[in-house]
Amino acid sequence: MVSVFLLVAAGVYVFKSCRDLPGETIDKAGQAADKIGKRLADVAAAFTQCTITTTFTSYATSVSGNQFLQFATLSQEERFRRTDQASTGFGYIPLPDVIVEANAPVTYTYYLDLKDKWEFELKDGTITVIAPDIKFNKPAVDASRITYEVKQDSLIRDTRQAMDALKQSITWMATRKAQQNTGLVRETGRKQTEAFVHNWLASSFADGKKYPVRVHFRSELPINGTSALPGDR
Repeated sequence: MVSVFLLVAAGVYVFKSCRDLPGETIDKAGQAADKIGKRLADVAAAFTQCTITTTFTSYATSVSGNQFLQFATLSQEERFRRTDQASTGFGYIPLPDVIVEANAPVTYTYYLDLKDKWEFELKDGTITVIAPDIKFNKPAVDASRITYEVKQDSLIRDTRQAMDALKQSITWMATRKAQQNTGLVRETGRKQTEAFVHNWLASSFADGKKYPVRVHFRSELPINGTSALPGDR
């Protein structure tokens, strides 16, 4: 009975510990901590020995199971519009435009490449991280739920041609929208990455918990001698 109680108590503790970590990726960090172990005595020694990046890469790939740190999934109901303008008309009379639209649910997934360049700096008791720029997977358009509509028709023009062109351009337009949506997930990515790095420090170094972490993405680096980084807090 005592053995069963201990096993149940340990299971509850592990479940609660993983559940309390921020995000699905951070949940996996606790499970991998035992495998990584304490590689160096303290954080300062890791920076002195120039092994901080190697240790991070080893930890990150072990936790994620691949070379990507996925931090956000954005689902939106998108409306794609195409306007076809006639190049010629009858004399001086222009032909009317044809406007067609498509509505579809689209899922966007954003991540950081763990094998890309990461930079770490320990200064004044804070670890500043320069992370790779945010990337995104190919947008997942739910083809089974796409609806099409002719918003402006023309009796003297081929509406079907405009609709076919719209169908062929949906993937391109969704990719462009994914790029535009990067700003919506930037702060989520920053917070998740800070939590991820902080958990790595706590799991890999004896004094890792005491260091606050600040993350900047590479595109936020100062330009033309600017002294402050965007997002400095």
